[in-house]
Amino acid sequence: MEVEGMPPARLREPAHRVSPRAVRYWTVNALLGNVLAWAVMFVIAWFLPEGRWWSTTLVWLFVVAMLANVVEVVVEPVVRYRRTRWEVRDGRVFVQTGWLSRDQRIAPLSRVQTVDTHRGAVMRLYRLANITVTTASAAGPITIPCLDTDLAEAVTAELARITGQTRGDAT
Repeated sequence: MEVEGMPPARLREPAHRVSPRAVRYWTVNALLGNVLAWAVMFVIAWFLPEGRWWSTTLVWLFVVAMLANVVEVVVEPVVRYRRTRWEVRDGRVFVQTGWLSRDQRIAPLSRVQTVDTHRGAVMRLYRLANITVTTASAAGPITIPCLDTDLAEAVTAELARITGQTRGDAT
């Protein structure tokens, strides 16, 4: 929104990057998901009779899917790492995510209802955790992805401390 006599405001990027181990984690996650897709496509291709119109179509679909999978495994994790940032400062949580599109979410800490930490099985292998900040917002929770486990615990504790000092029910 432009106000007469004022230059247009620009939203700067949040200050902190996620853990560098997030690249390997996102790569492994993509590989795990794609292996199942590759197996299904291979089984379908193996059992369909050759020489039919669908066998040629299936080969091309398989090639296109493989190329998309390669992009997801090789390119996406690097781009996500460069673009994913977070910050807790001045009474707000600010997160930027996305690799094809960019999402920026800001929530005042006075609106925080819960702070959760999540560590999935693969995340634990890489010593990573996600923090989910639930607010009184129709847009849903804000997730700070792939922080070092120790940092995630410290940020969660700090958010809990700050929001515990806020009066009311955050609605």
